[in-house]
Amino acid sequence: MTLWFRCVFRAIATATAVLIGPGIGPVIARYDQDEARQVVEAGTIRPLAEILNIVRGKLPGEVVRTKLEQKGELWLYEFRVVDRKGRLFDVHVDARSGEIRGMKEK
Repeated sequence: MTLWFRCVFRAIATATAVLIGPGIGPVIARYDQDEARQVVEAGTIRPLAEILNIVRGKLPGEVVRTKLEQKGELWLYEFRVVDRKGRLFDVHVDARSGEIRGMKEK
């Protein structure tokens, strides 16, 4: 992972943690950069860069935010995407396979 990518990922993870706060239920867990690196190194999920390469052409616009979540046994990357018209979408992608699991307009 490049230094630039690590810095951006850390900034996104930090901003997400600050905005979300402590009121997270037990079903969804969000992870910081160090925890994300551990599950990538363990082979549980693919690195964010790989997932972005898989789904980039399938997304309705540009990624402006990224989260890593675990729902039960399933790991998901959640991308906040802005299209050319300024509409926001949340796109959930399987962090192991790169399969888009869901997309909804905000």
